[in-house]
Amino acid sequence: MGAATKQANFLLPEDLIEELKRTVSPRRQSRFVTEALRKELMRLRLAKAIDESFGAWKEKDHPDLAKGTDSYIRRMRRSTRLAGR
Repeated sequence: MGAATKQANFLLPEDLIEELKRTVSPRRQSRFVTEALRKELMRLRLAKAIDESFGAWKEKDHPDLAKGTDSYIRRMRRSTRLAGR
């Protein structure tokens, strides 16, 4: 069963509406706008999470990564291969 829907009333620039009408069939316009809005909201949430978490990773807590991630990843892969034997 689909999600409940509710009608929204907001204004969009005329050129944007005209392009939507030229590009997307009338039967798919609501879905198109819904998906575009979801993607943009997700992008904004991600940007906010990145901003809020900046500085959370402390080098003192991860000295094994001080020389870069390459050697760490190789070591992790090697240990998983050995564990599977």
